Amino acid sequence: MRERNKLDKLRRIRGAAHELFRKHGYSAATMRQIARRAHVGLGTLFSYADDKRDLVFLIFNEELDALTDRALAAPRPRDALANQLIAVFRCHYEQFARHPALSRLALQELTFYSAGKQAKAFHAIRGRLIAGIEQLVAQAQRAGRVRPAPSAKRIARQIFFVYSAAVRWWIAEPAPRVSAGIADLRRVLRLQMEGLAPPASGRRLRA
Repeated sequence: MRERNKLDKLRRIRGAAHELFRKHGYSAATMRQIARRAHVGLGTLFSYADDKRDLVFLIFNEELDALTDRALAAPRPRDALANQLIAVFRCHYEQFARHPALSRLALQELTFYSAGKQAKAFHAIRGRLIAGIEQLVAQAQRAGRVRPAPSAKRIARQIFFVYSAAVRWWIAEPAPRVSAGIADLRRVLRLQMEGLAPPASGRRLRA
């Protein structure tokens, strides 16, 4: 019964925060309003989240965890690395496009997000995504489709940095379209993989 009550409170808090952020905006909504809407005490609310940023990730962490599972299962083993990466990131673009206003808020607030009750779970999810990208890069290196250096870990971090910037650029548009965002991401990933120097053969490198 105690566990059931805890889960019910968590559900109400998530729902109240989502509703008030969407209705009034992140800046205008207050912790007190959210507690009142969720029918919990303010002290109870603070036991789940340190501040409004923490509440954003209380809403998103469960969703991001399931999203990461889907994204890492999306690539086809025999595809080129670029296509595998697009398969991973397309899942994120599609999910973010369903709730663009709240997605903008989450992508904005995760910058420098290192403290808070929900931070550990968020960083674990992000680490899992980067590790999955690293595995794809390592497989491409072993197959000879990508040069063996630098390390797969360093390449994966760089790919993640490119995606992180590209998805923010895209979600900031008034009406972000998944197809346009993916097309732009594909272009910047291609530039990253091919580099700026012309290949010695005069042909594009195939990732």
